[in-house]
Amino acid sequence: MPILKTTAYTARITFLGRMIGTYDLLHSEPCASLKATFAGIEGETHEGIAVPSCTRMTPLYRKGTDIANTRQVSILSAEELAQIAAKMGLESLSPSLLGATMVVEGIPDFSHIPPGSRLQGTSGATLVVNLNNRPCTIPSRAIEAQHPGFGKAFAAAAKNRRGVVAWVEREGSFALGDTLSLHIPDQRVWAHLDEARKA
Repeated sequence: MPILKTTAYTARITFLGRMIGTYDLLHSEPCASLKATFAGIEGETHEGIAVPSCTRMTPLYRKGTDIANTRQVSILSAEELAQIAAKMGLESLSPSLLGATMVVEGIPDFSHIPPGSRLQGTSGATLVVNLNNRPCTIPSRAIEAQHPGFGKAFAAAAKNRRGVVAWVEREGSFALGDTLSLHIPDQRVWAHLDEARKA
């Protein structure tokens, strides 16, 4: 019995970017296409099978511990990106300033699609959604450099709208305009989720 359920939801890729350089000032260079391998996006800063753990994983590991790289790809929703910009008081916000790998449109409440969901492209390249991406202060610096006076507003505006991080399950390529199909885990929500979150 399949463990994933194919949904009627699809998304269109509206932006592809490749981040090159350090994390100090996020910036992803727009691209027409990207090659995805098991190590992530070829030539990208986040590429790698393993990665040192960051502060997000401190409940499990000391910072710097080598762990599997499940943050190879950062995916944003075009609709949510527009909401972030509006909440910040900007007409628009470039995904390059957020270090985005991909922006998609067409899937509602995109930042909260279930962990373990698959996004499969027309080439067969498939991404596994790891977790909801949380806003941090690093994009604020890039935004401030481009839009003086607006950087500090990012974290609050992006809450619950920051997209997801994912890793490559099947190699292939992604191109602007490609369609992604959404496949979700075929299981009910854990009955003790609310209780566990209170701990």
